[in-house]
Amino acid sequence: MKKTWFITGASKGFGLELARQLLAKGENVAATSRNKNELENQIAASPNFLALQLDLTDENDVQRAITQTIAEFGSLDVVINNAGFGLLGAVEELSDAETRQNFEVNVFGSLNVIRKALPQMRKQNAGHILNIASIGGYLGDFPGFGIYCATKFAVIGFTEALAMEVKDFNIKATAVLPGYFRTNFLTSGSLVTPKNELDAYESTRESQKFHQEQMNLNQPGDPVKGAKAIIDTVYAENPPVHLFLGSDAYKLATEKSNAMMDELERWKSVTVSTDF
Repeated sequence: MKKTWFITGASKGFGLELARQLLAKGENVAATSRNKNELENQIAASPNFLALQLDLTDENDVQRAITQTIAEFGSLDVVINNAGFGLLGAVEELSDAETRQNFEVNVFGSLNVIRKALPQMRKQNAGHILNIASIGGYLGDFPGFGIYCATKFAVIGFTEALAMEVKDFNIKATAVLPGYFRTNFLTSGSLVTPKNELDAYESTRESQKFHQEQMNLNQPGDPVKGAKAIIDTVYAENPPVHLFLGSDAYKLATEKSNAMMDELERWKSVTVSTDF
């Protein structure tokens, strides 16, 4: 049965690849971007395709887009919260405004979509919400990525709770944790750096240089395969709450899990000593 997919940030990266693959499968796709023209330039017109200009930080605008999608296709089956941007700067050097803007888009934008989508999904007694997080939402030890990682930790946290809250309505929730994929994420339009850099943070500048000059366009992950894996997850009988993508993500997650267990055991006597 044909599904209706609502994808944010669909004019580039994973969002664009997801939209293209879904349309090729004959699915209904409502795709959003800050610039509707970018969507229409990238994706050919089709009765199954609805291009929507959307400001994720405006709840009323989100409601308009969701309402338009349901009016166009009659249902809302899958939401993919893909829109977001990277922020590379040390915690100290990023201003309050820069920090809050990253949370506005990466966290509160997704929550706006979820709140507006769930009434229709509950009415249908079916649906799936996928929130694109990052391996940086599972571990934060990347110099210069503290705030970005904090936004993705938040995404994973509310996705875990959401999965428990909506299961009685036959709705699924999945956090997607990609490693490095060869999208335009590390280009200037998707990766923001501080207005006021502090020379003292050499490790952050090295991280910035590495990501912009060495890792950019050399990422090991194939976005075509990544998008297919996300789509396939929706059709799985028991989709995961956490979907890690990429061999690098698997390696980093395994190392983090092992390190956490080691630290937990080392400090066990202190940890358990605080009970009554």
